[in-house]
Amino acid sequence: MNTKLSPRDAAEHLESREQIIAYLNAALETGESAVLQAALGDIARSQGMATIAEKVGVGRESLYKSLSTEGNPSWKTVLKIFNALDLQLEVSEKAAA
Repeated sequence: MNTKLSPRDAAEHLESREQIIAYLNAALETGESAVLQAALGDIARSQGMATIAEKVGVGRESLYKSLSTEGNPSWKTVLKIFNALDLQLEVSEKAAA
């Protein structure tokens, strides 16, 4: 039996602040910058890329490029995205393994 899988767009499923926060926290827990970058892209698309780009102070296409797999957003841009989403980063001690 062949099962056909279709790609899922996480942006279509980020409907609440709680979901967005949980998604970002899961991305941060991986310790992989590419995962955080992709999550920010998904969240920006869920909230309207043009709206987020305007709040960040960059063009929509520039934000798409920064958050693409080939992109390399600066720390300044990442912080501006968090600010545009009305979110903040917090530091806590890492749980013992």
